[in-house]
Amino acid sequence: NALTVKLMELDSRQVTFLDGDIVRQNLSSELGFSKKHRDLNILRIGYVASEITRNGGIAICAAIAPYAAARRSVRDLIAPLGGFVEIYVATPIEVCEGRDRKGLYAKARAGLIKGFTGIDDPYEDPVDPEMKIDATDLTPDLAARRILIKLEKMGFIH
Repeated sequence: NALTVKLMELDSRQVTFLDGDIVRQNLSSELGFSKKHRDLNILRIGYVASEITRNGGIAICAAIAPYAAARRSVRDLIAPLGGFVEIYVATPIEVCEGRDRKGLYAKARAGLIKGFTGIDDPYEDPVDPEMKIDATDLTPDLAARRILIKLEKMGFIH
């Protein structure tokens, strides 16, 4: 959200924030959490982002995309349309659990949720993202500023 606000202030293009939970509720509510369904959800998010990019906008996709192959497919779809930047928010799972407002990690640890990324389902770390951020000690504002600097260096914003 912090990045969305900053981009709206700096750039005249339309900025769309695609929150993984909201997209899942509205575009993928029939899907479960199997690998096949997780990949399909990420591909749907990627398709929406590709249409935004194709039309000159900026799409910020904030979704857990645990599998490298799905991330590669989305990159291949979007990159030719205006660019693709993968930012790996590599925050340790202990920090994520401590920040979990919804109590999902606790439910997964208790066995109430099966197939939870990082608990009993794998997360394939990005091998070569354009940027890696450990948000353990970063405020959202500082993380957004660092991303903006990277985007400027890459020529995506001026």
